[in-house]
Amino acid sequence: MSMRAKGWARSFPVSGGIRAGRQWARDHLAALGWPADEPETVDAVLLTVSELLTNAHLHAHSTAEMVMSWDGRCLHVSVADRDPHMPTRREPSPTAPGGRGMALVDALADTWEAHSMPGGKTVTACFFPSGQPDPHPADSTPA
Repeated sequence: MSMRAKGWARSFPVSGGIRAGRQWARDHLAALGWPADEPETVDAVLLTVSELLTNAHLHAHSTAEMVMSWDGRCLHVSVADRDPHMPTRREPSPTAPGGRGMALVDALADTWEAHSMPGGKTVTACFFPSGQPDPHPADSTPA
């Protein structure tokens, strides 16, 4: 059996990039038929896109590069930025206006990971359609 992967890539500037990123992701998810078949997963993907783009813009103060790819098993959402510091989960106070982004990504994505690269980092979240088993053990996601 052969598998054909699908993928898309785009840059999102600091100004207006988060809304544009969500719409771009929504359009590609619609092309895959996910809004009808996977509405909860679509919501999780779109919120994750918002969080990853926000983190890239807030911490790197630069354009974010987003790649989405569907390999028939997992939808990968990767966001690269120019900040070399790896993301960490924080424990903000209940009244703090921010600091929950990676905790949300951790709760929404089936798996996620971050990798250093020259001049920055890439954070990738993976989403499995409902009914498909997660091939990664639960303890493989960074804390």
